[in-house]
Amino acid sequence: MAVRKLKPVTPGQRHRVVGAFDDVTSAAPEKSLLRSLKKSGGRNNDGKMTMRYIGGGHKKMYRVIDFMRNKDGMAATVRTIEYDPNRSARIALLLYEDGEKRYIIAPNGLKVGQVVRSGSGVAPEIGNCLTLAEIPLGTLVHNIELQPGRGGALARSAGTYAQLTSRDGKYAIIKLPSGESRMILTTCRATVGIVSNPDHGLEQSGKAGRNRWLGKRPRVRGVAMNPVDHPMGGGEGKASGGHPRSRTGLHAKGKKTRSRKNPSNRFIVEKRKK
Repeated sequence: MAVRKLKPVTPGQRHRVVGAFDDVTSAAPEKSLLRSLKKSGGRNNDGKMTMRYIGGGHKKMYRVIDFMRNKDGMAATVRTIEYDPNRSARIALLLYEDGEKRYIIAPNGLKVGQVVRSGSGVAPEIGNCLTLAEIPLGTLVHNIELQPGRGGALARSAGTYAQLTSRDGKYAIIKLPSGESRMILTTCRATVGIVSNPDHGLEQSGKAGRNRWLGKRPRVRGVAMNPVDHPMGGGEGKASGGHPRSRTGLHAKGKKTRSRKNPSNRFIVEKRKK
């Protein structure tokens, strides 16, 4: 996967950096795995706006993704690598031996025609899913379960991965993309490899209209508001607005938001990077 910088024939293309889509092999999604996706426009069931800066955007269909990877003992052939408008990573369409089709998050390097498997005794190769107890130490993994049977929850966005560093009894120590090291049960599953589309972070929008296509409305800075609207508003001229804080007065930078009573704190071996 690479990126392309466009010729500046229009102002919107001057700073535009797009993905090359070299890895995408099909433009038509599998119809049996599509579901309708309703938009809220930031409104609740009364029609009242509860989330600002949301609205518009291109209509999308949801692709049903198999985060569980629970079809054990059956080989699946990769049919296509596709673009998914609902996530930053690419998705892969698998065709199982019994004829069932499923989408998975595509690992980087997965090719059409490749065979992937899941379950016990599977080789730790790219695209294969197995428990943390069977994955060799030092392996890069993604789509990691937090609880056995709940489906992958960690390291699912483009280019992310976690590393299996060690095992201690019934727990495996995983170093997450944030830098946090965490204990996870060895009976939880993970998929071998790095998530596809690693150059996603290099892309640039180029113009404000592209954000509108994504359903994002213009966001107003707090310092540009009046004091009645925001704690950082008001002042003569371009006043800084004081310490960064949210609309409700909560500190926005530096304040710890994780509860000291969070029951999952005992599973964190090393905290994330500052």
